[in-house]
Amino acid sequence: QVQLVESGGGLVQAGGSLRLSCAASGRTFSAYAMGWFRQAPGKEREFVAAISGSGGTTYYADSMKGRFTISVDNAENTVYLQMNSLKPEDTAVYYCATGRTVGADESWYDFWGQGTQVTVSS
Repeated sequence: QVQLVESGGGLVQAGGSLRLSCAASGRTFSAYAMGWFRQAPGKEREFVAAISGSGGTTYYADSMKGRFTISVDNAENTVYLQMNSLKPEDTAVYYCATGRTVGADESWYDFWGQGTQVTVSS
């Protein structure tokens, strides 16, 4: 059974940084894409970033480019999301997901983690 466990969320001041981790088990990690999505209160879930299993292809939502970096450690079966220059509008629950196709479409991802809360204070 595929399991994804996120960690690293918390409270940070605007301008600060956090690194989220997502540990995966139950499938050949390097053969699948990994993605990060987020959902703010009262809003739809939105795409943040995605990476291919090899780590060679990455995608970012426009508002995250230059501030967020997605990376993968296949030896540890873990995907990371480094978030810098955080803004209050980045406050959300962040979810990692795994699927066969790398990209921004939620329907391409078939397993999801439980989410980790990120709160950015002004």
